[in-house]
Amino acid sequence: MKNKEVTSWQDAKASERFTMISPLLADDLDPAKRSQLRAQISESNDVSERTLYRLEAAWRKDGFSGLRPMNREMRRSQKLPENFDEIIREAIQLKKEVPSRSVARIILILEMEGWAAPGVLKRSTLQRYLYRAGLGVKQMKRYTEARNATSRRFCKPHRMMLAQCDIKYGLKLPIGEGGKKIQTYLSALLDDHSRFVLESGWYDNQEAVIVEDTFHKAILRRGVMDAVYADNGKQYVSANLTCALERLGIRYMHAKPYHAWSKGLIERFNSSVDSFLEEVKLKNIKSLEELNSYWQAWVEEYYHNKPHDGIREYYESLGVPVPDGGITPAQEWNRDSRALKFLDSSVVAEAFLHHEKREIDKSGCLSFDGRKYDISVSLAGRTAEIAYDPMAPETITVTCEGTAPITARPLAIPEFCDKSPARPSCMQEEKPETSRFLDGLKKQAEKSREHRMSAISFAGFGKEA
Repeated sequence: MKNKEVTSWQDAKASERFTMISPLLADDLDPAKRSQLRAQISESNDVSERTLYRLEAAWRKDGFSGLRPMNREMRRSQKLPENFDEIIREAIQLKKEVPSRSVARIILILEMEGWAAPGVLKRSTLQRYLYRAGLGVKQMKRYTEARNATSRRFCKPHRMMLAQCDIKYGLKLPIGEGGKKIQTYLSALLDDHSRFVLESGWYDNQEAVIVEDTFHKAILRRGVMDAVYADNGKQYVSANLTCALERLGIRYMHAKPYHAWSKGLIERFNSSVDSFLEEVKLKNIKSLEELNSYWQAWVEEYYHNKPHDGIREYYESLGVPVPDGGITPAQEWNRDSRALKFLDSSVVAEAFLHHEKREIDKSGCLSFDGRKYDISVSLAGRTAEIAYDPMAPETITVTCEGTAPITARPLAIPEFCDKSPARPSCMQEEKPETSRFLDGLKKQAEKSREHRMSAISFAGFGKEA
C-alpha cells in the first residue's frame, strides 16, 4: 500500500475500535458493571474479552494512536536473516551507487560479499523494501525524468530579453511544377515575455535560409533581442545563422535534445496555429502570397488582440492584479517600458550575408547558383570571395585581394558580341626609350676595363736584381 492509503486504513480501523470500547472507558463504572459490559461487547462484536482488555490498555497508554493497527507490510518474517537491517542498508547503497542495477543483480552482489547465503533473499522482498526507501523502478524513473526536465515554468520580465523560434508544418499548396502540391512550413519567432510575434511567414521549404530570413526581418522591424532559444534542428544549428547572431551580439541557446517541453511557449503557439489552418483550408489557397496575406491578418487582428492565459498566469504568480478582460500580446508589448534597440540596416544585412569562394574564368566571369556573373577580365584566373543574400541571390558582391568590392549581376547574353575589352593598365605595353639590358652590359664592360688597367705587374722585379 502507498503511505496515504496505509494511514487512511489505520485511522479507519482505530476509529472502529474506539467506538467499540468507548462504553468501557467511563470512569464511573464499577468493576462488576465494566466486566458485564465487556462480555456484552465481546459477544456482539465477535471479539474476545482478551482483545478488549488489550485495546483498553492501548487507549490508556497511547490514546487514539494506540488503537491504530500495525502496518502489515512492516512485519518482519521470521525466515529473514538476523542481519536483515544491515542487508537492507547495503542494498540501498548498491542501488544509489548505480540506479540502473536490478534487484537480481543487487541480491547477487550481496550473496557474493557474504551478507546472505544463496537463496535466502527473495526478489519480491528486497524490491518491497527498496520501494519503501524510494528506490523503486518507477520512482527512479520519475526522479530521472524530473531531473532531466525543466519542470518549472519561466518568463522573462521584459520584452526582447529572450525570443523563441520554431518551424511548423502547414498545408500542401499546388505551387510546384505542373500544379504539383508542395508542403508549406511556418517559421515563427516569438517574444518570451509578451508572447508577441516578432516575425513569421510561410515558405515552400524548411531550409536554414527561411530561419535566417525570419530573424533578418524581425531584427529590422522589431529590434535586437538579448538572446534566442531554439531546438537542435538542422535549420537552427547552421553555421551561417550562428555567425550572424554572434555578429549582432545576440546570445544563441539551444534546448537539450528530446526536451520539447522546455520550449513550451513556442509549442503552445504552434497549437494555436492549428485553428488558423482549419479555417484557411476552406479558402482553397493557390499561392504562398495568398496564404501569407491571410496569415498576417490572423496574427495582427486575432492572435495579437486575444487575451493570453500565459500573461495572466505570469502576473498572478507575482501577485499583480490582472484586468477581468485579461491582457493581450499587443497590449503587453506596447506597454513594456524597456526600450527597443535598433541597428543600421546595412549592419544587419551584412551580418546575414553568406560567403563563398569562386574561381574567375579566363573570360572574367564566375559561376554561382547555376548562373554566370560578369566580373572583369582584369581579374581572370583569380580566386574571389562572393557575398550574397540567400533570399535574393540575383545580386552578389565580389571581392578579390587588393581590389575594391564589385557588385555583379547575372550575365545577360546580348544579340551581338561585345568589343574586345581593353587590357588592364597593368598588362598594357609601354614603348621603351632604350634597352636597359644593353646599357647595363656596357656599364659592366667599362668597370672591367678600368680594373684591368689599374692592376700592378710583378714579372720584372726579379730580373733587375
